[in-house]
Order: sequence, then C-alpha cells, then structure tokens
Amino acid sequence: MNSGTAGKVVAITGASSGIGEATALLLAERGARLVLGARRSERLADLVGRIERAGGEAVHIRTDVTRRNDLHALIALARERFGRLDVLVGNAGSGTISPLDDLRVEEWDQMVDVNVKGVLHGIGAALPVFRAQGSGHFITTASTAAFRIVPTMAVYAGTKFAVRAICEGLRQEAGESLRVTTVSPGPVDTDFASASSNPQVRAEITRTSNQIAIPPDAIAQAIAFAIEQPSTVDVSEIVVRPTAQS
Repeated sequence: MNSGTAGKVVAITGASSGIGEATALLLAERGARLVLGARRSERLADLVGRIERAGGEAVHIRTDVTRRNDLHALIALARERFGRLDVLVGNAGSGTISPLDDLRVEEWDQMVDVNVKGVLHGIGAALPVFRAQGSGHFITTASTAAFRIVPTMAVYAGTKFAVRAICEGLRQEAGESLRVTTVSPGPVDTDFASASSNPQVRAEITRTSNQIAIPPDAIAQAIAFAIEQPSTVDVSEIVVRPTAQS
C-alpha cells in the first residue's frame, strides 16, 4: 500500500467506466477512500461493491456534472462520510465528435456543458473546501486534442483547450497549499467511439482504437503518480500517448 495514497479521500467524476473506473480500482487498491460520481448509478453501485469486497472503502452518488448542485452533493458526501476531501478527479467528459458541417449543435452544447462547465462546477464546489482545509488537489482529465486539432474534433478540441487554460489559471492562483494537475490522454481503450452519432467518425475512432489504444489503467497510473508526490510537489501536466500516436 502506497503511503502517498493510503487514507486520502478522493472524489472521482465519470467513475462508472473507462478511465474513471480504472482510477477508482487502482486508488482503492492503494488505500484511498473513494467518493464516486457518475450518471449511471447502477454501475457505480457495482463498482463500490467490487471495491468493498476487495477490502477497500467507497461510497457513490449519482452525479451529472452539468448540474452544479450535483457537484456540491458529491463534495458534501465526501465530508459527511470521511470528514474531508483530499483530491477531486474531474474525469467526466463528452466526445460527441463530428464534422462542423454536420451542424450537430445540440452535441456541441453538450460538450461545452460537460467538458467545460462540468470542470468549473467541480472547481466551484471543491475550492472553498480545499481553502478551508489548507490543502487539496485538483486532477482534471483533458486530452491530447488540447494540443493538436484534427478534422471532426474542432468543438471537442476547443473544450479541451479550455480545460487546459482553466486548470493552468487555477494552478497559478492556487498558491502554495493547493495542487493542480491536468492529465491529457491520447487514444484509450474505452467506449469513446460510441458517443459519436456520425457513422464514419465512429468507424474511424473504432479503427484507431483497435490499432493503437492504450488501456485505461495507463491513465489511472498517471493520476496515481501525481497524487503520490510529496505535498510540496505539483505535477502540473501529464500527457500519456500510445507510442504509435503521431
């Protein structure tokens, strides 16, 4: 059990599958106490059961990051159950990717609401708690799309560029008592492709994933690395790509 993780209270959004699920399992194995949020309550309940059967501690609450009050409820649950919050992993994301010519305006709105406003809602809920405690760690999942724009990903990349900017601004304002980390994955073996309603885009994402995607645990390991550093060390940004990604 890693002393840098053991006993820490970690809240995770988007915890019901993919990177969030892998992160919850890894941190639980290393002794963290978990507060899990996602929209799919039944999957969260199953995940909590698996963690508890393995000897870990976890609770869950249905969390839609587009709803500000849901983030406040997630943080409140952490404090009610464990007395504090040490880390907020803002992992919930939406990748309804398509060419701009498709004019899928509602999907653009969804990406802005989840990827940008969802991050802001998490900051708004956790920042006062971290300030009052005198410590805390924001870890946010961005994407390599925040560094390189490709066709069909204009809006998605725009939201991830925004996430990097917001988190860098937060890091600069955080002061010496808070830590801020942005983790940017490349293609990861998740159900990311299923989000796109454009058949051609969905097929291309699936093809790329089948060829080069890395497991979600690779991103979980990066998140754990940032958490486990000494309190005076801020790992501000981690980019995790498949070796085959251009």
